[in-house]
Formats: sequence, C-alpha cells, structure tokens
Amino acid sequence: MSTRTPTPTPRLAWITTALALLTGLAAPALASPDEKVIRIPMSTAGPGDLDPVQGSTTYESRVCSTFYETLLEYEYLVRPFKLRPLVLEEMPTVEQDGKLWKFKLRDDVYFHDADCFPGGKGRKMVAADVIYSWKRMADPEYTYENWWLVDKLILGFNEYKDAQGALVDEGKAFDYDAPVEGMRIINDREFEIELTEANQQFAWKLAMFQFSIVPREAVEKYGAKFTRRPVGTGPFLVKSEKDWVVGSGLVVYRNPNYREAFYPTEHMPEDVEAGLTEAAGQQIPFVDRIEFGFYPEAQPMWLEFKGNTLDYTTIPQFALEETISRRTKKLKREWRSRNIHMDKVPLLDFIFRSFNMDDERVGGYTEDRKALRRAFNLAMDWDEMNEALYHGMALAYDGPIPPGLDGHPNNEDHRVANSTRGADYDKAREELRKAGYEIGPDGKAIDFEPIRFYTARSQESNRVVELLQRNFDVVGIKINPVYVDFPTLMDVTNRKKAPMFSFAWGSDYPDAENNLQLYYGPYESPGSNHSNYKNSEYDLMYEQLRTMAIGPERTVHIEKMRDILIEDAPFCGSLARTRVYLTHPWVKNFKPTETFFTYFKYLDVDMDHEDRGE
Repeated sequence: MSTRTPTPTPRLAWITTALALLTGLAAPALASPDEKVIRIPMSTAGPGDLDPVQGSTTYESRVCSTFYETLLEYEYLVRPFKLRPLVLEEMPTVEQDGKLWKFKLRDDVYFHDADCFPGGKGRKMVAADVIYSWKRMADPEYTYENWWLVDKLILGFNEYKDAQGALVDEGKAFDYDAPVEGMRIINDREFEIELTEANQQFAWKLAMFQFSIVPREAVEKYGAKFTRRPVGTGPFLVKSEKDWVVGSGLVVYRNPNYREAFYPTEHMPEDVEAGLTEAAGQQIPFVDRIEFGFYPEAQPMWLEFKGNTLDYTTIPQFALEETISRRTKKLKREWRSRNIHMDKVPLLDFIFRSFNMDDERVGGYTEDRKALRRAFNLAMDWDEMNEALYHGMALAYDGPIPPGLDGHPNNEDHRVANSTRGADYDKAREELRKAGYEIGPDGKAIDFEPIRFYTARSQESNRVVELLQRNFDVVGIKINPVYVDFPTLMDVTNRKKAPMFSFAWGSDYPDAENNLQLYYGPYESPGSNHSNYKNSEYDLMYEQLRTMAIGPERTVHIEKMRDILIEDAPFCGSLARTRVYLTHPWVKNFKPTETFFTYFKYLDVDMDHEDRGE
C-alpha cells in the first residue's frame, strides 16, 4: 500500500513568491518543457556566507561547490576516496621530499560572465588568481576564518599575514601584490607552492571549497556584497543577489559557457548494477537549474519529499520508524513499492557536546574542572541516544576520530582504556564529588546551578536536549538549553560566549589529523578549535603529526593525542551517524556522500516521469 500524501506547494516557490510581493524579489520561473530542474533540500537555515574564505560549514560547501572550483576534486564514484585534477591540466608534481609542489592550470577555464569584467565577459583563469584567492585567507577583513588551513603551511605566508596585518592596524591598505616567498608564479598557467615542511594533508586541502579560486575584479567591485554575488568558474552560477533568499532557498543556473567536461568513467563494480555508469563520458552538467531549499525544521522537508516535490532527502530522525525496519534495517515494503531507492552512507562523523575551555565554570585544566566535564560525559547515555534518535544505525565511540580513520578505537565496543563514555551514573557521581559537589540521598548533586547549553534550533535538537536532560537528572546535573539558528550558533561560539554547545564535525578529508586539529591551541575561536583547548604537549604533537609519514609510528602518535583529549575532556562524545538517503526514481546518477559536494554537476532528472510533482 502506498504512503503518499497530497502534494504540497513547493516550499522554495511559495516563500520566494511571497517575498517577491513584499520586497520586489524575483520568484524562480517555472521550468519550461525542455528545462531540467532538480530540487535539493538542506536540513538547515542554509549557508551563512557564499564567500569561500568566510565559509566554514558543510552547508556553505554544498552550495559553493556548484559555482566555485578548486585545483583538485574527488573522483565521484571511486572508494576509497581519491583525488583528480579539476582546473589543473594534470596532478601536481611534488619535489624536494614533499616540500615543493608544481602546478599547471588548464587552458580552458573561464570565470562566469559578470559586470566586473570589461564588456561583462568572463576572462580566463590564470595563476595569479590562485595566489590572490589564497592570500585572502590572510586578510584581517575576513577575520582569519579559515587561516587554520594554511597556518605555518606555506613558506613565508605567516610572515606575510603578520606584515599585512600590521599595515592594516596602521590604517593602510592590505597589499595583495606583496610577494610571499613560497608562492611563485612562473607564467599565466604555471605556479609553484613551497611548503615549510612536507605535509601529508596538503593535497586533500586543495579539494576543500575554502581553496576555491575567485577573480580579484569581482571582490573589488562588489565589496561586502561579494558574499551574495559570487563569481567563479563552476558548472552553475548565481545570476543576481536575488537568487539567494536567506533562510529560505538558493537558485543556481547552468553556466552556458562551461568548458568541455564529462561524466566520469572510473567507478566501482557495484556502480554498474546501480545504474551509475550509464552516463559515462557524457557532457556535464545535465540539469539547467538547481533549487536548494532550506529547512530548519525537518517536518516540511519530509512532507515535500513524500509529496514528490523534492527529488531526494535524508530521513529525519522522527521518520526512521516510518521508513526502515528496526529489525532488518531495510526499507519497508510500502516505500520499495514506489521504487524509492535507499542509500546508507556511513559518515566520517564526530558528534559531540563541547565545553568552552575559557569559560570560568566549565573550562580550565585543574583536576576538579576535568572531573566536572567527565561527569557530564559519564551521565550521557550514548547507546540510548543511538537507539532513540538514529534507529540503532549510528556508532558510539571514544575520542574525536570516527570509524575508518587511523586512531579510531577498533575494538568491539569502540572504547579506550581511559574511557569516560557513559552511561555510568555511579562513576559520574564520583567525578561530581571530585568536582566539589555533595551528592544527596537521592543520588543527585546538591545545588548544581544550570549551565547554558547552546544548540541549533530544530525538532531533532529538541529530542536530543530532552534525552540529555533526562540522563543528567539522574545525577543532578542541570543545563539551560538555548536554541538558536545555525549561523547564530557559529557566531556565539566564534566569540567564545557559549559555555557548552552541541556540534557535529564531518571530516574534511580522510585523515585523523583533520579531527585532531580541532583541539590545536593556535586554532582557537574563531578558528576551528571552538573549545579553545590549549595544551602545549598536545600542540607539539599535532605539529609533529602534520609531517609524519603514514605508518605504525604515526598511528601510535595519533592514539596518544586521542588519549590526552579524553583525559582533559574538552568535549563529551562521540557518535558517528549513518546518513540514510531516499531518492525518487526520476533522479539519475546520484551516489550520496558528505565528504565532498562537487557531484551536483553529475545529477540528472527525468522531468517526464509520471510521479514527479511540480
């Protein structure tokens, strides 16, 4: 029996139309008969910024990857993950024991047409564009949001940042033309990057959206509006500022001047049966327009997917029981009867509750403060959270390193010897006593003042907080939940104003270093170290890690760093989710992943499918 619901009005269309009436914004046109449109949901209020040097979240990565490009990208269908050239003619050559990287750009990469260029015609990308784009990370105007990605990485870049920062402090202009010792332009297509030392992660970083290449003309013409008027080289483009309705949706359009590029031919054996190889060798992109809809609350997104007006979705927590058999973990028969396809995607995922180590109450490194934070972790029932919220398909583990990466505890229960993962209420009470709290006859801490706990506003967050409060109440721990939208959550943590907060980190690339850098002292907020954790021994070990060759010695090194974090307890954790995607039968070429988001150019849609809603 089918589980369809009446077709609702497409959210992006009606919200944008309403705004058009109120503000004069243009609503997206209905698709013409020969136009292909794919409708993609994001379970959030959307990106906070469309400028790659100011973006830092997966939500910004998703949309920016449609109109910006990086030097390298991931092979779409290949697992384990593998890199390939994107705007480069070939993979970079590496010399001097990994310190000198040589690059050559393709000769057919052009920026989008825009009025920042003479005659409005996009020009060819050149090597100077790459250097300019990366130098923007050193500009204090952008608050060093992504400086952690290049800090101490490129020869002379830190010195350039400090010198230019001093000029700005004196009221002078940031000089983008000043040289950086390790950035050398050979000609319009060739350039070299010299690193301070060999770095195992540099190639992976070159595929991150923060390393996207932008034209100087656009940044200088649009100024602060560049965040709403992106100009890149990607397969899609933003036509005007009106294409982004903050908190509601974003529309991007096929780039009519996109270079000759093709659907990949390299794939895994199972991709053949899944139909993922049928488009091999065909010109991309396939669709004419992408409509991103933003859903801070999951219920509207879920209803629209069920009503056939979204082309795919992830299953919200509240809908897992409705769709997936708890016993077999397979899609229920009524969903299979609609030819809906399910993909389970194990995430390189680190779900955690974090403490601000600079906070006067929960921060600090004395034994009583460590004991307090350990008590929080011991009072959290991570297994109950997995069953209640994730249908038992997530995985609870110790430390910050998810399954599949070096340094993850791969024993049966994914614990380390010094584990403080709950629920263990007796041990939680022991830690509360060490923290200075008296435990009453009811087993609860006496006079425990609530601690402010910040989390993104959503139905799922409500369920998480309810579960946490129930766990904490067993031992008398109290929290005062503060629900905010995701951009506000980022702002509060960037300004070190949240004593405790809920975060999830998806690894930017498949290396434990990417998770361990979350606790490197120099990366404190507004950098990636939002816990503001500082430990000189740990920092030194992290600096050593960046240059260590893959092997047993590096694994032991990573495990020692992991155990230092568990001992100091700047976070409670952890959990790795398996994201479940449902895709309607009219969508083609979709192999979900959340490690990269350059795949939208490969998606296709059958606009004539009889069940596809308008």
